[in-house]
Amino acid sequence: MAILRRIVELAGGTDGNIAVVATASGAPLDPALRYRSLFLDLGIGQASCLPISSRIQAYDPGVVERIRKSTGVFFTGGDQLRITSILGGTPVHKALLERRMEGALVAGTSAGASAMSDIMIVGGPEEEAPKKCTTKLAPGMGLLHDSVIDQHFAQRGRIGRLLSAIAQNPGITGIGIDEDTAIEVGPDLCFTVLGSQTVTVIDGRNIEITNASERAPDSPLALTDVTLHILPKGYGYDLKTGKPLAPKGD
Repeated sequence: MAILRRIVELAGGTDGNIAVVATASGAPLDPALRYRSLFLDLGIGQASCLPISSRIQAYDPGVVERIRKSTGVFFTGGDQLRITSILGGTPVHKALLERRMEGALVAGTSAGASAMSDIMIVGGPEEEAPKKCTTKLAPGMGLLHDSVIDQHFAQRGRIGRLLSAIAQNPGITGIGIDEDTAIEVGPDLCFTVLGSQTVTVIDGRNIEITNASERAPDSPLALTDVTLHILPKGYGYDLKTGKPLAPKGD
């Protein structure tokens, strides 16, 4: 609940207005109503469910206006490819990008978190060593640049697939978020870890040796000089400089 309380605070508290988007779910009404109730119980001024389960709805001027009037937008879990395939390039997507630039909160859990970045993981093996072309990638919503996010990270053994994603594009930052954990990204592109577990950051910009361009699909990958950070609550990371940040006061 601490993470949801922080979302309510960042969205304006009693003066805030959160729009809950459950596009990722095949049955969106239940998760949308559940999170709406949670946000109201935690003190948000207004919370509503946005019915966006088709691209036609993502062109609805009334839905777009509700995005523009919100102080926060929250994406529930499910299938992140539903989010991008339904919202990508629509007026709702444009309004989300504009509201984010204007300072509104945009947050998500599970698939909703994965969809935030420029590049999005849509599938891949768990609890395996990194292999070539086994991690499936797609364009994300572009709300967090030069990054790729994976979730349920330690609990589902997803470090191999995040390393595979970084091997395909070493210029981006890999962010693996554990359950009951979140990152709060500031306008300076520094993030702080929230929650009870950890965030794993993989920086591939200094990779010197890799066979990613040479091996056949499904072959084990060689990666040297990968930088890895494990960050619990209070620690942070500067996405611009690639430097980890100690808790304030340390």
